[in-house]
Amino acid sequence: MLEKLLGDLNEAQREAVTATEGYVRVVAGAGTGKTKTLSRRFVYLAEGLGISPASILCVTFTNQAAAEMKRRIRALLPGRDLGYICTFHSFAVTLLREDCHVVQYPETFTVLDNADKEDILKEIFSDLGITSRELTVRDASDYIGAWKGGHDYVPTLIDPDLTKLTNAVEAAQEVRQRVLWRYLYETRKTFGLDFDDLIYFALHILRRDKESREKWQGRLEYILVDEYQDIDKDEYALSELLAGEHHNLFVVGDPDQTIYTFRGADVRFILDFQTVHPEGQTVFLRENYRSRAPILTAANALIAHNTQRLEKELIPTLAGGQKPLYYHAPIPEAEAGWVVEKIRDRLDAGDDPGSIAILYRAHHQSRSFEEALMRSKIPYTLYNGVEFYRRKEIKDVLGYLRMIFAGDDLSFLRTVNEPRRSMGKKRISFLREQAVHSGKSLYDTLKSSLGLPLFQGTRARDYVSLIEELRAAWKGMKLTDLLSRLLAESGYEEYLRLCGAQDRLDNLSELKQSIFDYEASAGEDVTLGEYLDLAALFTDLDRKEKTRSVRLMTVHAAKGLEFPTVFLAGFNEGSFPSRKVLTPEGLEEERRLCYVAYTRAGERLYLSDTEGPLGAGSLRLPSRFLFDTGEENLDFVEPLDPSLRLPDALPLPPLVGNFAFRPGDRVKHPILGSGTVEALDEEKKAYRIRFDQLTTPRSIAAGMKLEKL
Repeated sequence: MLEKLLGDLNEAQREAVTATEGYVRVVAGAGTGKTKTLSRRFVYLAEGLGISPASILCVTFTNQAAAEMKRRIRALLPGRDLGYICTFHSFAVTLLREDCHVVQYPETFTVLDNADKEDILKEIFSDLGITSRELTVRDASDYIGAWKGGHDYVPTLIDPDLTKLTNAVEAAQEVRQRVLWRYLYETRKTFGLDFDDLIYFALHILRRDKESREKWQGRLEYILVDEYQDIDKDEYALSELLAGEHHNLFVVGDPDQTIYTFRGADVRFILDFQTVHPEGQTVFLRENYRSRAPILTAANALIAHNTQRLEKELIPTLAGGQKPLYYHAPIPEAEAGWVVEKIRDRLDAGDDPGSIAILYRAHHQSRSFEEALMRSKIPYTLYNGVEFYRRKEIKDVLGYLRMIFAGDDLSFLRTVNEPRRSMGKKRISFLREQAVHSGKSLYDTLKSSLGLPLFQGTRARDYVSLIEELRAAWKGMKLTDLLSRLLAESGYEEYLRLCGAQDRLDNLSELKQSIFDYEASAGEDVTLGEYLDLAALFTDLDRKEKTRSVRLMTVHAAKGLEFPTVFLAGFNEGSFPSRKVLTPEGLEEERRLCYVAYTRAGERLYLSDTEGPLGAGSLRLPSRFLFDTGEENLDFVEPLDPSLRLPDALPLPPLVGNFAFRPGDRVKHPILGSGTVEALDEEKKAYRIRFDQLTTPRSIAAGMKLEKL
């Protein structure tokens, strides 16, 4: 078994797999067999050392990555419990389901996804009379997330005295604060936890409760962390804390692929690992099994311009290949036409459309390529739609399942009138008022109010009967059977048929299939609660891929994927790197993002840009990253005009238009006083400034005379 396990590994991979004890950092370049190394290490611990898989925690970046890890390991360890191969958030849910009594939460607490969070905020906006001029739902959501990251708020949220939260709402002077405290009250009232809460609550329990901390530290003898370059400060703290007894922490990542700092990732965690753990060791995986040598030469030359990195070069194992080909188009339509022409060449050569990807820096750059592909009748998939688990019909059905499991107010409001049961605003308003006075949930309030005249002539009693019957039956049913019965007895599926909503019915079929696949692949008995947790934790990074079409996506969305043929389009200065880059650190991240784009390609890499106006009088020029790559490492459709070459030493991308200040600058207005620039609105040609003496920001024309402080 061990010979089979280690026999096809290279020397560095074998060293990483067998270095079982202590703190180990594996710096794994793109295409160097990171997932293979990580999965083999898990099996080596289980088979070589005899460690129980229940004592190994392996955390990955997405649920999809965790499923792939389980598949690989189960092929070598059939029939073993692999429950601790998961994401950080999934592990936090597991910990909380077991230890939520520490914070006096019930085991049936609800995991709120981003759509749930938006729904709660919309209700709050409506109730408080807040308009989009004062605050948007997105800004409120961002503010709440940022506030939670800077405050130890869990003790306040778990306090059984809810009047402290309601008093905070009344006392708040600023609209964002009112929304914040009301949001905390609404989630606490129904024992709902959003994504941020999961990690914060887990950390709170482990830090404050000795019994829980010692239990989990003792249970988890080995901690394995994938994509370590993308973890944030709380995930870092969680992994360090869990490794606190056995000191066996194995991390895998690549500083050159840190591209999620806007989500809180910090490249210093992987860069400083050896400093924090001087007794540990570092293994470099450099042999690349994905890309041809000329593509790697270009990628190595590009990333060498960064300073925040661990020096390494990817070594090709695939001989031959062609240099990346660069095309400079006179107009955007010509760029799209050239890309589609090259795609047609690949299809005529017998390539599958799914082997081809068009990557770009931002979603808005897809339009001309979509139009060109449609004209050429080439099938494509645009990775910019509504996430599967956020579609209305899917949220409705999951809401029903959550009503059966937990009965939270959000799920009640989503399902009680879907399909229509004459439960309009007047009756819902009555239930809300009664629930506030009684402290009960909306569902329990409805149950106790069914005999009132207000609910005569409605189908509320049918709704309650359905939920009660399924609550009594679900524990003895397979999830697929429960779903089928729910769709039939609720009338929801029939309602969609009567509406002729075939696309929504197709989505329900896909949901049924996903539950069937989940039951078949889980390898152990699964519960309704576990499935609801999984569905709530899915993100756009976990979407299934359609394999018979050209893929169009941002470079961020392409992280973790690979394609034989890659087009990196819109390769203009001001687009890539983005003109929104404000710091040298931000510019290095843009270069890392470009490196990620290059290393998605296996056989062929094409780069393209276009001439023409960029906006506010600026002209399009080739990206500085083209020159960082080295013209000697590229082929050109036509020689590059010398006037298009950028100087060797470039500043940050210039501000567009008449903007004289950047976000973060402190400025003084002649009447409104001092304030901080929050954002630049290119469409309005205005700054958004939060003035010290005003409660909400103001849009100030870029031409207004402002003094920099």
